[in-house]
This record gives sequence, structure tokens and C-alpha cells, in this order.
Amino acid sequence: MSKKVVIIGSGMGGLSCAIVLAKNGYDVTVLEQGVQSGGCLQCFKAKGAKFETGMHFVGSADRGQILDKMMRYLEIRDKLRLSRLDTGSYNVVCLQKEKFAFANGKDRFIEQMSGYFPKQKDNIARYRTLIEDISASSALHTLKYGGTDNVLNSKYQLLSMNEVMEELISDPMLQNVLSGDIPLYAAEWNKTPFSLHAFIMDWYNRSSFRFAGGSDTVAKAMEQVLSGYGAEIRKRCKATKIICDDTKATGVEINGEEIVNADIVISTAHPARTMELLEGTKLIRPAFRRRIANMPQTTGVFSLYLHFKENTVEYLNRNYFVYETDSPWGCGQYDETSWPKGYLYMHFCDEEGQKHAKTGVVLSYMDYDELAPWHNTVVGRRGPAYEEFVHNRALKLIESLNKEFPGIKENITGFHTSTPLTYRDYTGTERGALYGVAKDVSLGIAGRVPHKTRIPNVFMAGQNINSHGMLGVMVGTIVVCSELLTPEYVYGQIMEA
Repeated sequence: MSKKVVIIGSGMGGLSCAIVLAKNGYDVTVLEQGVQSGGCLQCFKAKGAKFETGMHFVGSADRGQILDKMMRYLEIRDKLRLSRLDTGSYNVVCLQKEKFAFANGKDRFIEQMSGYFPKQKDNIARYRTLIEDISASSALHTLKYGGTDNVLNSKYQLLSMNEVMEELISDPMLQNVLSGDIPLYAAEWNKTPFSLHAFIMDWYNRSSFRFAGGSDTVAKAMEQVLSGYGAEIRKRCKATKIICDDTKATGVEINGEEIVNADIVISTAHPARTMELLEGTKLIRPAFRRRIANMPQTTGVFSLYLHFKENTVEYLNRNYFVYETDSPWGCGQYDETSWPKGYLYMHFCDEEGQKHAKTGVVLSYMDYDELAPWHNTVVGRRGPAYEEFVHNRALKLIESLNKEFPGIKENITGFHTSTPLTYRDYTGTERGALYGVAKDVSLGIAGRVPHKTRIPNVFMAGQNINSHGMLGVMVGTIVVCSELLTPEYVYGQIMEA
């Protein structure tokens, strides 16, 4: 008889764990508290248009690259349509009234960036080679089990991003340009490890794509695969407690009443939420609970979703990182007059080869504490003062956008907003953190969330275990599933796929 696995959460982490285990004979049930699966893969529709809530673009999805391999292993690649971003400018950093484009590919990246900073060509080459070497040193990011240099990987997990950048690059302006994509991982000065920057830079630099039709197509494709393996996704089923006896977990309580029996429990909820589900059991030590409770969180985000007049705004197949100040650092430290210090601007891809954008999104950091008056409210019931607050912030962000993209304001027909409170209520993250637990070099191993708990059959997965984003979450999935199937077996299956 196959073992029963109950997975809490149907985001990328929950669905990918479910597929790996279901295709290997486990009896899998996924619990989702909402009405649709996908977590940050979800999209929403308003006024006939579609918007993504989290997964706006992905990297390394060309044939044979790591995301392509992972999607084939999960049996979803042929169900998805990818739209390639501009290979000569997949990312554009707008800083001090200049634009700096990032080109795909190591050699092309070095050549193009050296055009902006000719005296730094050797340093740019050193920087890009180090990025490649760090990524290659991780078995989880190369799928080369047992054949990597973990010493190099570990070294740059303990050195801050800005510290290494200052060592490699002598031009402060170039340091800022190369750091211009930090909203993708909410980097903080003297805290964020250089290894995180390296993995993300390498991932997107190899190739960059959007999902044509939206990121929810990924969740739908995964649901289809799970259905084929006989796995069950139960929606409107909120996990309210993980039931334990004296030695292990025995099941999960849903909606405060029904109990689903389990041989194995995998929680993809935020670690703080997982600890709440394990309240009452003596199998989790108080010291571990305190460690999870005291972990730093990444910043929150204000999201502005824009509707455009038909056939007026050219579709941009690149992402813009725009800064009002002379540095990408410190955008999370602001007051009412200085916000927004910077933002990330992207368009939604409705179909491959489209000429005009129907919708766009602008993301800017927002401090959770700024929303203190509404901490005890829920979506849709925050009151007129909150609505006025977010409306005014939206207007400020539109004005800022119009400075960089003159005339865009006149082509906006309407907008929607979300704040860290929205994110908190829909995803259960602590303080509405954009990317969950923050990486901090000063904390060492104490700052990392383990995938194993003291309870032998309870595991944690999702963005907090390894890293956020589609690849980061799936790397966490490999780690968790390897505990049940062995690493060699999982790596072998991936390469075979």
C-alpha cells in the first residue's frame, strides 16, 4: 500500500512536490485554502483584462537549460507557451537619467556592458566569470549531483553582495548598475549574500521568458499532470492543525473539523504559519520556534496594476528597473515625500508576438509598518481611509512612471492596487514579505530555514527553504523529495526526462 502524503499549500512548491511524489507512487493530497491553486502563479481578471500576481518572468528555459529540464521532468513544458524577452535588453536599469541594457549570454553581456563602461571591461569579465563559477558550484542549480565545488558556493553565501561587488568593480556607478535588478530578490546592504545575486543573475542571463497567457497556465498544467497520476487537490480546505502523537505526525486537520490521515506531511506555508499548525506538540523544541519567529523577513511591495487604452502602448518585451535616486540601494527606507525611490515596470504577455500591451504592472517597495492602522483588517474590509491611502500612492507611482515614460499617464484607463496586507492575507507570509524569509550573511546557518523538522515525517518546502522564484522553489522541491526518494534517484529522473 502506497504512503499517504498530505501537502499544505498549492503554490509552485506544493504542486511540484505533489507531481514528483505522485509519479513515484505516493498517494498525494494537496490542501488549498482558496478557490484556485497556484499561489503566486495565480492571475486575476478585471474589466476583461488579465494580471499576474507574482510570477512575471522566468529564466534558463531554452532547450537543455535547467528550467527547461525541470519543466520536462514535471511534464508541463509541452503544455506551456513561452514568449522570449529581448535578448539584447531583457532587463533595463534606468539610473541617473541613463539606461543600461542587460543582454542575454555571458559574452554578449560583457561586450554590451563594456560599451557603457569601457575602462571596466576586465572587471566586468571577472564579475561575469565569478557569477558563472558560483552557479556551476551548486549541484542543485546545475543538476550535476556530486560533481561540484561546494567550498566556492559556501564562501559566497557568507559574503555580502555589495562587499563582493566593491572588490570586483572599481567604478561605483557600474556597481550600482550591476545591482540594479535587486527588486527581484529584495537585496539589503551588507546582508544579502552574493551567492543569491549570482544565482539569479546567471538564471536570467542564460535566457529570459514570459508565459504567454499568464503564469496561471503553469498551475493549470500542473493540475492536469496531477490528475493523470490520481492525486487530489482539495480547495477551500484550510489546514488548521498538523495532528501529532508522541513520535510523529498522523494527519492534518482542515477547516477546524475534518482530519485527513497522513504518513507524511509537507508544509509549503510560511515557516511561521507551519509552527502555528504545530502548536501544542512537544516534538518541536521552544528554541526552534523562537528561531523561526525571529527570522528577518524581506520587504513588502505595493503593486499597481494598469489598464491601457487599446492599441496605444507598445508592448515591451523587457523589464525596466527605474530609480529616482542615484543608487538602487535603500529604496525600502523612505518617507511620504521620498516614496517611490524606485520601481520595477513590466507588461503582461497575452500572446506571443503581440504589438501593444493591454495591461502592465508597477512594483515598488512598501514597509509593512506603514500599514499599521489596518493590520487587523481583511481584504475588502479595510475602510475608506485605507482606500484613500492606496489611491494616493497609486497616483504618485503613475506620476513617477510618467517621468520615465512620457505620455503613459494619458493612456491609462484605470488601475487596481495591492499592498503587503493583500499579500499577507492571500499567501500567509509573515508581514506580507515579498519573498518570505530574508537571507542575511551575519546570521550564518541560523538564518536558513531547514527543510526537515524534529518531527521525522514533517517537512517544509516552498520559497523559504532555498530561494524564491520558479527555479528557487523547485530546487527546494528536489531537496525535500530527495529525503523520500534519495538524491541520486531524483537527479537521475530529471536527467532522464
